[in-house]
Amino acid sequence: MKKNWWKILSVGLLCYVIIAGFLIDVPALPILHETIRNLFFHVTMWFAMMIIMLSSMISSIRFLSKFRMSADVWAVESANTGMFFGTMGLLTGMLWANYTWGDWWVNDPKLNGAAATMLIYLAYFVLRGSLDDEEKRAKISAIYNIFAFTMLVVFLVILPRMTDSLHPGSGGNPGFSTYDIDDTMRLVFYPAIIGWTLMGVWILQIRVRTRFLQMKIRNNG
Repeated sequence: MKKNWWKILSVGLLCYVIIAGFLIDVPALPILHETIRNLFFHVTMWFAMMIIMLSSMISSIRFLSKFRMSADVWAVESANTGMFFGTMGLLTGMLWANYTWGDWWVNDPKLNGAAATMLIYLAYFVLRGSLDDEEKRAKISAIYNIFAFTMLVVFLVILPRMTDSLHPGSGGNPGFSTYDIDDTMRLVFYPAIIGWTLMGVWILQIRVRTRFLQMKIRNNG
């Protein structure tokens, strides 16, 4: 039980976020209206994705420095988990866009950057699947993974801030934090980031254990 306290915390935080996210009073903003509640899910899932993808890159660097296959396992499963949260973030973002901008997808730098990022990471998995030699696959994919995270930062953080965008905090469009998120929303927003990130770590841990068991069975067989 002592080792699993963070799992209990994750479930507790997400239950709180889901309930409070739909029940608390939110600012009455033009265009956004009640859809601003999606901030607790869409944005926080992207935060979780970026943190998990960062851990994937760190695992790839660890592999290249020590050439331990366990680090490669952590790298690929972190990327798998990050892709799950990225997909969920993309879907919730499309839903939000349909209600606020009138279309499921608009020509927006951040949306296009998100799509490009997902395609770059999909290429990472295609690359891994195309190489049969285990060591060669681990080395090449580790190098590519570092490139992939670098491009994630470029597409999701740097470029949107240099161009005009419908997203808050991009170009000349102020961020939510400057005027839209009140203190009540912060009481849900920050726990949501922690909750989704911990849930991601939990999923990652399960995937890594499963991968190690599969490797053990394959080696013993």
